Amino acid sequence: MANKTRDLKPDTVLKNYWSDNEQFADIFNAVLFQGEQVIRPEELEDMDTEESTVSEHRDYAESIRASRDNIKVCKKSTAFGVELVMLGMEHQEHIHYAMPMRVMGYDYGVYKKQYDSNARKYRTATGMEEDEYMSGMKKTDRFTPVIMMVVYYGEKPWSGAVSLHGMLKIPQELKAFVNDYKFLLVEARENRLVLHNVKNVDFFNLMGMILDKSLSRNETRKKAIDYAREHKVDKSVLMTVAGAANCKINYNALSRKGDFTMWSFFEEIAKEGEAKGIIETGLEFNLSEKDILERLQKKLNLSLQMAQEYFKMFGKRTV
Repeated sequence: MANKTRDLKPDTVLKNYWSDNEQFADIFNAVLFQGEQVIRPEELEDMDTEESTVSEHRDYAESIRASRDNIKVCKKSTAFGVELVMLGMEHQEHIHYAMPMRVMGYDYGVYKKQYDSNARKYRTATGMEEDEYMSGMKKTDRFTPVIMMVVYYGEKPWSGAVSLHGMLKIPQELKAFVNDYKFLLVEARENRLVLHNVKNVDFFNLMGMILDKSLSRNETRKKAIDYAREHKVDKSVLMTVAGAANCKINYNALSRKGDFTMWSFFEEIAKEGEAKGIIETGLEFNLSEKDILERLQKKLNLSLQMAQEYFKMFGKRTV
């Protein structure tokens, strides 16, 4: 049978992993409540991740379209002291230095959608005060709050802002008067989350190992393989680790019983890391694509086709 290698796109595989209510509730409990089981999986329901709206101004209308990676509504009023709360998650492979603004946009889309839905009810309503009618909402109306978490899966420590103030040049004497906007950040490479879900524990433990640059590739591989074998890590977790680490998986590594070959999996991770380093170094020294492909084939014992695939993945020149 010919080898079949399938790309595990980070966004797709992570959305699928965190769509599980038990895993989703577990990470939010860890971040918000230090592991206390406040949010329960059975209280969560999926919501449409697409948030589209139009921001109206005096002279123009700007279309705003935003899509969160995962968003669920928690319907237990006693958990937060409110009737409902929305929990959103965004996955980041790279540092985004405008992340506070992105989060603001996502949240605005959620609130605007609620406002528009609310306002439509009052277009033909009677018995409203003039200010309420003009506002499109009653003074007693309240919208569902949203809590946003960003999970970062990159190798480097997050160096971007985690609040709007971190993006602004504000004189100290004016800082108290400039509205801030914050988001919750989780770094997969290093975290101290109190997790209870076994899959989440294994996922973050393996991500921490793979993203630990203090270890050599061989040390990383051995540590990860030993951990996966000792803890009998679920295949779905391994697939998610592969996607989050932007790896390729050889599906022939799956036996008829469905067991996953750890060695093959982490060999792929190690080889991709080496290929990325060779390509980035070659581009830095202005080597031609042909020269870089030859180095990849020689150093990693690759076919020309595989070397070309790695170059396609990591060979984008940055200006």
